[in-house]
Amino acid sequence: MLKLHDLPAAPAPSRRAFLGGTAAAIVIGFSVGSGKSLRAAPLPDLSGVPAKPNAFVRIASDDTVTVIIKHLDMGQGNTTGLATILADELDADWSRVRTAFAPADANLYANALMGPIQGTGGSTAIANSWFQLRKTGAAARAMLVSAAADRWKVPASEITVEAGVVRHAASNRQARFGELAEAAAALPVPAEPKLKDPSQWRLIGTKVARVDSAAKTDGTAIYSLDIRRPGQVMAVVAHSPRFGGTVGRVDDKAARAVPGVLDVVTIPTGVAVIAKDTWSAMKGREALVVAWDDAGAETRSSDAILAEYRETAKRPGLVASTKGDAAGAIKGAAKVLEAEFSFPYLAHASMEPLNATIERAADGSYDVFAGCQLQTVEQAVIAAHLGVTTDKVRLHTQWAGGSFGRRATPGADYLAEAASIMRATGGKAPVHLVWTREDDMAGGYYRPTVYHKLKAGLDAKGAITGWTHTMVGKSILIGSPFEAMMVKNGIDSTTVEGASDTPYALPAYHFEVHNGREGVPVLWWRSVGHTHTAHAMEVFIDELAHAAGADPVAFRLGLLGGAPRLSGVLKLAAEKAGWGAAKDGFGKGRGLGVSAHESFGSYVAMVADVSAEEAKVKVNRIVAAVDVGIAVNPDVIRAQVEGAVGFALSSVLRNRITLKGGVVQERNFDTYEPTRMSEMPVVEVHIMPSTTAPTGIGEPGVPVLAPAVSNAIFAATGQRLRSLPLDLSGLRGV
Repeated sequence: MLKLHDLPAAPAPSRRAFLGGTAAAIVIGFSVGSGKSLRAAPLPDLSGVPAKPNAFVRIASDDTVTVIIKHLDMGQGNTTGLATILADELDADWSRVRTAFAPADANLYANALMGPIQGTGGSTAIANSWFQLRKTGAAARAMLVSAAADRWKVPASEITVEAGVVRHAASNRQARFGELAEAAAALPVPAEPKLKDPSQWRLIGTKVARVDSAAKTDGTAIYSLDIRRPGQVMAVVAHSPRFGGTVGRVDDKAARAVPGVLDVVTIPTGVAVIAKDTWSAMKGREALVVAWDDAGAETRSSDAILAEYRETAKRPGLVASTKGDAAGAIKGAAKVLEAEFSFPYLAHASMEPLNATIERAADGSYDVFAGCQLQTVEQAVIAAHLGVTTDKVRLHTQWAGGSFGRRATPGADYLAEAASIMRATGGKAPVHLVWTREDDMAGGYYRPTVYHKLKAGLDAKGAITGWTHTMVGKSILIGSPFEAMMVKNGIDSTTVEGASDTPYALPAYHFEVHNGREGVPVLWWRSVGHTHTAHAMEVFIDELAHAAGADPVAFRLGLLGGAPRLSGVLKLAAEKAGWGAAKDGFGKGRGLGVSAHESFGSYVAMVADVSAEEAKVKVNRIVAAVDVGIAVNPDVIRAQVEGAVGFALSSVLRNRITLKGGVVQERNFDTYEPTRMSEMPVVEVHIMPSTTAPTGIGEPGVPVLAPAVSNAIFAATGQRLRSLPLDLSGLRGV
């Protein structure tokens, strides 16, 4: 078989493929210029990308079409969506389509919406790849057609392609992709391949089977935690119980005496115990005696940090956006409303805890096996810790059992830790670092704790006169490699997004922010700043609607004249939920609540049907409407919205990370409890038809759930529960 472009072999998605070799015949793709933001809203025009040979598709002699996936799939199904886009333009036989994760190579695999780096996040996988993979598929198809035309000596215009077969009807000749791949690879790549008209799509917009379902069902899918290299040893690390604490004195005598323990080394983040197996390493860690130095540690409680934020909010902050004289407009209002919202630290708590394997090759280079999410950053960090150049570090991206943002740390923390252990042990054996559930839960990089203070006025007719809004929270990006890109005049866009850029037509407003100072490491958590801004905005808008004596849906629509896509999903969700009729049929203790929000270029509205009794809340039904542009795979979109509801519901009802004396209290799922099946509501998802280029759905379903539930509780009980998680103990009998 022939390769058009030589590349390091990408890890394959099953044990069988992982243990064997892979081969490819035709490799096609292109590169694009860098973007300026991790966010996908508004999306830049990526339709002009050039078609250049690289590594997005391989066609083998057995007709297998392998789509190279430059992104991490952590369960969101982007491997299926990305493969669908390319396969449709290629006219591939879907039953012959396979996927493989790409190696780390920003020149070939940069995320066009992140800039010159390879990475996954911000719900950008489909959005940044849409034209890229369409052109790749179309170019490959054109090359196969040209190869057939040359072989058969017929005009290319008379040749058709369908389900992996190239045909010339007039001469009754046909060939499968595998028969033409070698000849096609030798042909020039079309500069501007003709893309299909949407009416010609056969896969895009349909429910095609996910490419990962079978392997994940029968257990053959390889996750990072499954990696076993010859001679591999396991490692766990004892970390300081307080963020910022460092190693003082270590007594490792008892740890070294534990059967199976091979070594104990001190590294920058703690003390690593290396053993023949994970259990021995964990038992060795239990036997360690470490005196921690807390001189530079965060020793406050989370309550104390939040109290400081409340005091900070009383002072003027950095202006994120402003229009008119909001304070003056509120002062002259007929009615003034004020509200406070607080949001706790939240752990990502993905099912597969953090882990990575590093193996030293004979030539001094390294192979890294992990659920890599920011490959360019991770490759650079690992290389720096190992004292080699980046070309000496080969990343092998594996399936990841969730992430929700946690694997995308700007400093690649857990991979840096694995590299530190590898260096400290001299590279004698492949090292597999494993974080236990407790390590993962107490390891920081949480959704920041945030405080919001809002004030707004209504005139005599119930119209908003002015809005002031102060936010206090620790910046995710200040001090990170992304600061130059996403922090302007001291304002972290991920703190204020979804509030300072509100689509509501407020006549006068003033949004400001304070960057909190504390020692808890924070990070993006599924939907980033929208996790708190959407809740504060949508609950307060609901309060204003009720104070104005207006219907909450109609009140919102009156402010969304300039946001037709957001108002469109709001109308659709209300209609499908039976907004008026359903509410009229409810008695006390049951109500409907609504919310609508844009994030990452996508638009989502939800109506929640909630039953609320004294200290008890049951979410019965969620009706969601989404506008994500062209729906590449409607079934995956519905699954992601359903998953977002399940993911977010536990943070609405109970979850929080708390500190006492700087020590994290919630360390496993007994105290940080995920949503139970018995709690899961019926979820209906309605997708808006669209001809617009697709955006993302991995995150946008999360922000709208909490305010919809909170507003439904108010409709059911007449009582406002603003802060998250909702304090159900405050509900009085209804």
